[in-house]
Amino acid sequence: MFRSSAFGLAFVACALTANAGAVSIPAPTLSTRVVISIRDQKLMLFENGSIAATYPVSTSKYGLGDNWGSLATPLGLLQVAQKIGDRAPVGAVFHNRRWTGEILHPNTPGRDPVMTRIIWLRGLEVTNAHAFNRCIYIHGTNEENLIGKPASFGCIRMKSSDVFALYGQIPLGTPVEIVNEKLPKAKNMPDPEVYGFDTPASNSGLRKDKDSQVKIASRSRS
Repeated sequence: MFRSSAFGLAFVACALTANAGAVSIPAPTLSTRVVISIRDQKLMLFENGSIAATYPVSTSKYGLGDNWGSLATPLGLLQVAQKIGDRAPVGAVFHNRRWTGEILHPNTPGRDPVMTRIIWLRGLEVTNAHAFNRCIYIHGTNEENLIGKPASFGCIRMKSSDVFALYGQIPLGTPVEIVNEKLPKAKNMPDPEVYGFDTPASNSGLRKDKDSQVKIASRSRS
């Protein structure tokens, strides 16, 4: 998300603001889901069991994981917890999730802000339980020339035009699965009526909590 020279302060600010209040997880919309492939560096959007769109992305140049300060991209099943930037223009620059009023053209030298839209993810498994407080987003980037290869500081970066489109295609609660393998073939995807959170692409084994309408991971968080 940020240049490494400024990341320490930004990380602390992110953690503090993320913990400022409880965040309720919206109920999932099971007809829409997203799968992100680390190997392919692509994001695939499924609607009603069919491929609706495929976008190139950029995941972390520091590898995979969910440890504090790792700058890595977490794997597993997550969920769209917040969407930020409804009325901001394409190219809008965000600081602490607020539009600064600046609009930046792609590949402007020396700049690396969060741009256009923020889709904030919350982890649903032990292996990605810190994602929300680590401020793992899907967001636009100035460095569009690096899209298609690992280059981020943990987030999933997209071209501004692509994240603008994706933002309007996914509601709050959309399941987002980040996998290390190639994207699945559409014919191998479960029917959305069956899918729920029960048979994600990586077979991570989820269930519905009988005491809540929100679906959660069957493995308890650490």
